[in-house]
Amino acid sequence: MSLAVVGSIAFDSVKTPFGERDRMLGGAAVPFSLAASFFTEVRPVGPVGDDFGPAELEVL
Repeated sequence: MSLAVVGSIAFDSVKTPFGERDRMLGGAAVPFSLAASFFTEVRPVGPVGDDFGPAELEVL
């Protein structure tokens, strides 16, 4: 059985005292999907823009 995850899928910019990163894969559905993938098959559902490419799809 697989798990459907519905939520936002986006690019985030993050700045911390330890570094900065632009266009990091983020949104609510992404970290949840990655964590859940350790336990079952995950099927993320969410809108993405034209800038979402094959490399990002491969992560999910």
